[in-house]
Amino acid sequence: MFNKGVVLCLTVFYFSIISTALALQKDSERIISENLIVRVDSSSVVQGSFKVSPDTKRVAYAARTGDKQSVVTDGKGGKPYDGIGSIIFSPDSKRIVYVAKAGDKILVVVDGKEGKQYDGIGRDSIIFSTDSKRVAYAAKTGDKWLVVMDGKEQRQYDNTGGVTFSPDSNDIAYGAKLGDKMFVVIDGKEGKAYDGVAEPVSSPDSQRVAYAAKAGGKWLVVLDGKEGKPYDSINSIIFSPDSERTAYLATVGDKMLVVADGKEQRQYDNMGGLTFSPDSKHVAYGAKLGDKMFVVMDGKDGKQYDEIAGGSIIFSPDSKRIAYAAFVEGKVFVVMDGEEGKFYDGTGSNSIIFSPDSKRIAYLAKAGDKMLVVVDGKEGKQYDGIGRDSIIFSPDSKHLAYGAFLEGRSFLVLDGEEGKAYDGIITSVGGRIIFDSPDTLRYLAVQGSDVYSVEEKIKR
Repeated sequence: MFNKGVVLCLTVFYFSIISTALALQKDSERIISENLIVRVDSSSVVQGSFKVSPDTKRVAYAARTGDKQSVVTDGKGGKPYDGIGSIIFSPDSKRIVYVAKAGDKILVVVDGKEGKQYDGIGRDSIIFSTDSKRVAYAAKTGDKWLVVMDGKEQRQYDNTGGVTFSPDSNDIAYGAKLGDKMFVVIDGKEGKAYDGVAEPVSSPDSQRVAYAAKAGGKWLVVLDGKEGKPYDSINSIIFSPDSERTAYLATVGDKMLVVADGKEQRQYDNMGGLTFSPDSKHVAYGAKLGDKMFVVMDGKDGKQYDEIAGGSIIFSPDSKRIAYAAFVEGKVFVVMDGEEGKFYDGTGSNSIIFSPDSKRIAYLAKAGDKMLVVVDGKEGKQYDGIGRDSIIFSPDSKHLAYGAFLEGRSFLVLDGEEGKAYDGIITSVGGRIIFDSPDTLRYLAVQGSDVYSVEEKIKR
């Protein structure tokens, strides 16, 4: 369900860091400066290890030397280990953590400092707090699991689930198992025991917690410690941006329904894409009845289509507009405020974006074997590929940029105009286009064996 969107992403290369150099390119509209930060030694780089920090100013990767591997960060190689696992930058880009293998033991290295060695580290369990000051992960010792937070071990259990920090970084929560019972642990305090629990969800203001729990063959939502009505299954628990409202999907027999603020809505054959508007006043989701699908907003069914693209439902920042991608007879189009756009062969998953002022809209589309960006209903040039998730409006909503690929060359497209050509624009593994101001943006570009931090200033 909801999964026919077509996505293309640019090739990502893997590199080692060197000292910087500067180059300038001037044209009639843009001033481009290049800061060389990376030079490749592809023979030594562990495939899939290259990572870019959230601010796109730092890079890290695992390098292979003989039978050892080490993490290279900002040009400096770390201690060699028998293997390197996940590499993660903190949200503020100032810290880095990774998993390392030493003999038959596994450890976590935080900012170059080794943690205790364990028999295992939970897959994808390492997490930074929102303020980047705290680190937590799940570790295995013998046949037991425990959470390590800021280097301190918590209580041991038979198993632990995903670890989450509250948005304000003060609280930590995770699921745990003892014997045949499971419960949620919040700041070291164990909640009520159930037959099963799902990963807890914190409200944006960090004052509330919700999770799904299983009891007697049924699932229910535990919200602020209070149990809701039992259902056959529950998923997609969400809080509204103002933290006042909740919604989730529930299953009753072969039907599904949304429970919003504790009230059941109409039942459907299938559902997905549950979301609140930015102002928290509206709730929307995709639904299916028979062989047709449609978007439901505030309990009202929209026009029926063959399918609604997964992850495509989006509200404008001012909450006054809604858009999504729909399919009819194998073709896809964007529906905005009830008006249908042109048919295409595909759209980029989650590619629909509104401008910050909510007045403009853009999305990725596929025409044959080519990709293009549609801005305010107008088609851009067709390319061999468009950088995944690279489409972005400037803060003042006046400019639109994205990475494109054509005939072996890549470039930043700004307001429909192609910039300097490179071998690649990095728009994955953390790489992205960032507007630092309404008239300044930056990104990472590949030229030969080098990676540049590129800054573009828009001439007024």
